[in-house]
Amino acid sequence: MTGDTFDIGGDLTVDRLGFGAMRITGEGIIGEPDDVDNAREVLRRAVELGVDFIDTADSYGPGVSERLLGETLDVGREDIVVATKGGLLRNTDTDWLPHGDPDYLRNAYLCSRDRLGVDTIDLYQLHRPDPDTPFEDSVHALAELKDAGLVEHVGLSNVSVDQLDRARDIVDIATVQNQYNVANRDAQAVLDACEDYGIGFIPWFPLAAGELGDVDGIDDIADRHDVTPHQIALAWLLESSDVTLPIPGTASIEHLEQNVAAADIELTDEELATLT
Repeated sequence: MTGDTFDIGGDLTVDRLGFGAMRITGEGIIGEPDDVDNAREVLRRAVELGVDFIDTADSYGPGVSERLLGETLDVGREDIVVATKGGLLRNTDTDWLPHGDPDYLRNAYLCSRDRLGVDTIDLYQLHRPDPDTPFEDSVHALAELKDAGLVEHVGLSNVSVDQLDRARDIVDIATVQNQYNVANRDAQAVLDACEDYGIGFIPWFPLAAGELGDVDGIDDIADRHDVTPHQIALAWLLESSDVTLPIPGTASIEHLEQNVAAADIELTDEELATLT
C-alpha cells in the first residue's frame, strides 16, 4: 500500500484503497458462502495487507457479511474502520427493496451493531433512498443515531447532488457511495460535489464487473505496466480524485492481493489522458 490516506469525517484516517465485503456471501448475495473458511481467510489477509477500511451492509446475506466480519475480525479495534449500510430489504428472489422508514432504520442499526460486535459503528450509510419514505425522514433517523453517539459518522449511497445537499442541511455527511468506474461516470456530478465539500466518495462497482473491454487503451496500458486491466481501473480511480475510496470486493485471495497491489501503480499523465 502506498500510504495515500483520506480522513473520513475529518478524523477517521484510512488508506484510500479499501475492501468491499459483499462477495464473502453466497450466490446472489444470499446466505453463507460455499467456503466459509476461505471467506474468513480473505478478511484476515486483507488486514494483513494493510487494508484498514472495510465496507459492508446488512442486506449482504442478509446479515451474513456483517456476522462474518464480527466473528472473524476485531472490528472495534482502532486501526480498522468498518462502514455498513441500512435501508434495503432482501428476499429469496434476490431483489433489492428500498425501505427507508425511520423505525426500520433504527432497528436495522441495532441488528448491524449486534452482528459486528461493536458499541458504535464507525460509518453508517443510508443504502438507497426509498421512494415511499420522505428522504429527509430517513436522513433524520441516521442523524439521531449520530447525536446519540451510536454512530460516529453518517454516509449516503445512490444519491443525487440535490439529495446530498438536502441531507447536508440535516447532518454532516462523511461519505457518498455511488456507482462509478472508468467505464461508467454517470455519477461525475456527485463526485465533483464531494470534492467541493471534502466528502469521501466510495465508488461501488469499481471494476465494472470486469467489463472493461470498451475502455479505450486500457489493455495497452495494462500490458505496459505488466498488470491486469482491473488493476489499471483501480489505479485510475485512485488518481482520478483525491477523495475517491475504492472498495473492490472479492472472495479470492489472489484477486485481493492483485487489487491491493494496484495502489502502487503510478499512471503517467499521458495514460490518464488516454483513459479520460
